[in-house]
Amino acid sequence: MKLLHVLAGSLTALTVCLPLSMASASEAAPVIGFSIDDLRVERWARDRDYFMAAAKELGATVSVQSADGNEEKQVRQIENLIAQKVDAIVIVPMNSKVFSAVVEEAHKAGIKVLSYDRLILNADVDAYISFDNERVGYLQAEAVLKAQPTGRYYMLGGSPTDNNAKLLRAGQEKALKPAVDAGKIKIIGSQWVKEWSPTEALSIMENALTANQNKIDAVVASNDGTAGGAIQALAAQGLAGKVAISGQDADLAAIKRVKAGTQTVTVYKPLKLIATEAAKLTVQMVRKEKPAFNAKLDNGKKQVESLLLTPVALTKDNVDLVVTDGFYTKEQVDGK
Repeated sequence: MKLLHVLAGSLTALTVCLPLSMASASEAAPVIGFSIDDLRVERWARDRDYFMAAAKELGATVSVQSADGNEEKQVRQIENLIAQKVDAIVIVPMNSKVFSAVVEEAHKAGIKVLSYDRLILNADVDAYISFDNERVGYLQAEAVLKAQPTGRYYMLGGSPTDNNAKLLRAGQEKALKPAVDAGKIKIIGSQWVKEWSPTEALSIMENALTANQNKIDAVVASNDGTAGGAIQALAAQGLAGKVAISGQDADLAAIKRVKAGTQTVTVYKPLKLIATEAAKLTVQMVRKEKPAFNAKLDNGKKQVESLLLTPVALTKDNVDLVVTDGFYTKEQVDGK
């Protein structure tokens, strides 16, 4: 999912770009294009590093491109990767709806296309890998409901251009429905957050608090970036830690908020797992091997062969799992 916790320094400087002379190797040593919507985002920098390491182990070379949050730039970059005659392209889409033509162009060039984390819509993509996003949404709402089983709920969705945001909402609604039907909770508002922007989430939550005279008991926020913006608004009203709130992606800032009690839950999606499996899947497709898919998802064009991985809800009780997994060090988690 898109997170807007920006790492210090320019991550795009770490992007690996292959010259044209290095393009199109062979099945034994594939060249993979990795198109990422925004490498300034903490989460995607981690995916990139894990993916490149796993691909190297498999004998592949990776050309990484960052669109810096610009969907038109991303399409142009993918067209450039096609011109370089790479063997496969892995895409983290900025806007899931704009890739049908470029995917068709890739296929005409004999290039496999993998949709990474976010499902590309209305396009003939070869495969999709992600965590089970409906399950992520369910875990988010379930944890908030456990912490705050009654009261007034606000739904803070993700980007309206990201299909994952809708899958998350479906899971959230499934978890909340029994409590809503029983009259235990009331959904008092719902809004999508453009581009998963924490700044917009802050503004939305400020307006929601004003409109409801601060009478909000829980916020089902769809990722850690939007949760961070909402918590900033709650803190300004003395409500941080008093209002249950969800997130996902296990951002370092979110992990610290969970430990401090201002965020109820973040859903952890082991990035090393998805990146490693994605590298393996991509190389298998290039080598015409059969990947172990476990689902098919309708993207409006076809039933896309998919590999869905299992997420983990982290609360104060088990948040140190990120240290055990080596996702963060104890010093990072405990640092101020």
